[in-house]
Amino acid sequence: MADITNNTIKHIASPLARQTLLDGDLTRPIAGGRPIRILPWLQVVKIGGRSIMDRGAEAILPIVEEIRKLLPEHRLLILTGAGIRARHVYGVGLDLGLPVGSLAKLGASEAGQNGHILASLLAPEGVSYVDHPTIATQLALYLSAARAVVGSAFPPYHHHEFPNSRIPSHRADTGAFLLADALGAAGLTIIEDVDGLYTSDPNAQDGKQAEFISETTAAELAGYQGTLPFDRALIDVMATARHIEHVQIVNGLIPGRLTAALRGEHVGTIIHTGARKV
Repeated sequence: MADITNNTIKHIASPLARQTLLDGDLTRPIAGGRPIRILPWLQVVKIGGRSIMDRGAEAILPIVEEIRKLLPEHRLLILTGAGIRARHVYGVGLDLGLPVGSLAKLGASEAGQNGHILASLLAPEGVSYVDHPTIATQLALYLSAARAVVGSAFPPYHHHEFPNSRIPSHRADTGAFLLADALGAAGLTIIEDVDGLYTSDPNAQDGKQAEFISETTAAELAGYQGTLPFDRALIDVMATARHIEHVQIVNGLIPGRLTAALRGEHVGTIIHTGARKV
């Protein structure tokens, strides 16, 4: 009979043994280094739902044509946001008393619908729509077969969304940044219907008084109380970025702006994050 009293368990030494993983001072020596970039050649492009997709063919088709011409130069992850239909859903959901996590799930569904529309228009170039689990595990495989992939920009929090407000705070802009930074992408460009960030809403009645902000930082925007062309939660996640050093917001209604931004030109508002060069 075999000796069952012999202890054959392997003990692996770890500096995290018997320590709480919630203590930053204890984990910093191990986790303080910058993680590797998974896809350092990837450019992430987020296309606004209400600002671009809701405008229909007049706004979408020129961007599709511009992306089609860019495919030989870049490998792209194109992420779409939600538009006015999500706002209608939020209104009905709030009337019914649904929790914020349920609203996040419903809003994300429209972002996915916009992604399917965009992918269908780019299908002749081999571009397809993929869901979050596929982006997380098989994105490199898809990008080895095609120059671009389309997905939803909403982060997959869904029912686990932070209950700090009645409307989901982590929406498409925040989700696009989290994904780009997690993948170690080369950059993130956000396409809106304005040239970038202004001191006040340029589309308001007093919009002529709005001054354009060409360049700023996430730290400077932390206390900014004006209207933003992106999710306010984006400022928080930019402050803790590990890879993406800056984000550029460009006007997708002006042909060539996306092309110029992906080529490294300053054609919108550049927001510097908390990431540091090494």
